[in-house]
Amino acid sequence: MSIHVKGRNVEVTPAMKDYVEKKIAKITKQFKAVGDITAVLKIEHGYHIAEITVPASGILLRAQESTKDMYSSIDLVVEKIERQIHKYKTRLMKRKYANFAEAPAPAPAVEDDGEFEIIKSKKFTLRPMNVEEAILQMNLLNHDFFVFYDAELDGVNVVYRRKDGKYGLLSPELK
Repeated sequence: MSIHVKGRNVEVTPAMKDYVEKKIAKITKQFKAVGDITAVLKIEHGYHIAEITVPASGILLRAQESTKDMYSSIDLVVEKIERQIHKYKTRLMKRKYANFAEAPAPAPAVEDDGEFEIIKSKKFTLRPMNVEEAILQMNLLNHDFFVFYDAELDGVNVVYRRKDGKYGLLSPELK
């Protein structure tokens, strides 16, 4: 396991790098197998943004936080990753042990019993199109993502709108 700390529009000082590594060390103790961790620190529009990606034990944890102070952003993003770990491990325990009871906690605003409830199901026809057409269609529908069939790549793909206003493309492949 190694920790890669990168900076975009900001110089990563040795003190900042040590701070990130120290904070991430708490996270990695909870897993047997941890891959290479990536931390990206950047400044955009006056906000200090910290983004951490942790591949651990077959799952991928990713979080991003932004504040006016880089150290606060790092603290918040680590807390967010810790909450993801807790949620993941609780769900594992509930599946493994039917009688597993978590310590009582304050009642959340939305009750989450570890099960996923599908409230709507929709079928639709995939039309062959390229990425540009899919983005145009997504924008016409005013959606944040769009599923389409790409004839060039011979598969189903997803385009999505990122938080920064740009677009992303997901191209799944079977293993």
